[in-house]
Amino acid sequence: MVQSHRRATIVDVARHAGVSTKTVSRVLNGQPHVTEDIIRKVKDAAAAVDYHPNMMARALVQRRSHLIGLVYENPSPSYVVDLQKGVLERLRDEHYRLVVIPIASISQHEADVVGLLRSAALDGVVLAPPASDSARIMQDLTTAGIRFARIAPTRLIEAGPSNLIDDVSAAREIAEHVIRLGHRDIAVISGDPTHASADARMQGFRQAFAAAGVPLPAHRIATGYYTYESGHAAARTLLARRDRPTAILAQNDDMAVGALIATLESGLTVPGDLSITGFDDSEVARITWPAITTVRQPVFDMAVAAADMVVAQLQDTAPLMCRSHRHELIVRQSTGPCPA
Repeated sequence: MVQSHRRATIVDVARHAGVSTKTVSRVLNGQPHVTEDIIRKVKDAAAAVDYHPNMMARALVQRRSHLIGLVYENPSPSYVVDLQKGVLERLRDEHYRLVVIPIASISQHEADVVGLLRSAALDGVVLAPPASDSARIMQDLTTAGIRFARIAPTRLIEAGPSNLIDDVSAAREIAEHVIRLGHRDIAVISGDPTHASADARMQGFRQAFAAAGVPLPAHRIATGYYTYESGHAAARTLLARRDRPTAILAQNDDMAVGALIATLESGLTVPGDLSITGFDDSEVARITWPAITTVRQPVFDMAVAAADMVVAQLQDTAPLMCRSHRHELIVRQSTGPCPA
């Protein structure tokens, strides 16, 4: 006969800890005026009887779901993992749970996003690019009363709590690095044109080229979509030209790795014949060979900070409205001097 196991309740916790159920409830809900000794005793008792709070029951009592969403579109697996790990790190030991909501195309489903979030009964949401740049989504969230915070927006910074990186400055720095190596025939694989970051990074590239007097003709700009496949296809097109470049600046690491593989398939070497750069410093840039020169974007830290901004609002605390995060140029083996 199969033995059923009864779910532990706060009555079991109270009995094991030798306190009242009201005290257990105060501790588990993080309410004030409870001594550290009682908190430790209740938490130890909860672990001993294997007690886990019923989130649905708590939601009914408090009229909150205790669910925080993460909305993203970027198809880069490493980028998405860093986003999720960052939000989960901030929610550790909190009463909130994470709901991951990937959207295939923010630009095509902009009007439907908040309806989806409302149907999921979310208390708050972290918006990753390009949702973090959408005026429509932010207005709909405000109307719906759903608290939000943003990761890496490049537009409408004052529209809501934001975590920023200077994409223009970062892109300019990595382009300057390639120019200092002597490269003048430089091509660009741009990101998804529906993402504001693609425009910002292109602006940074152009600033570096203009300052150094390096031309960037239209035929040396190939459009990618922040995916490995688009970077591979774009690089094949650029390398097939008679005046092939000596360096390619890709606007994220996945596209840079796609360009790297296309280069090796064509019989060229990296960085001997072609230097390649990426952007983000995702895991794929570190484990491929040669490892990719890139810009470290602190995605994990921005996700932690954005989740903190949402939690602060849900706890009726004024969040920090704008936090700037530092980027860092990471020089690895995929870039070298311009071939003679």
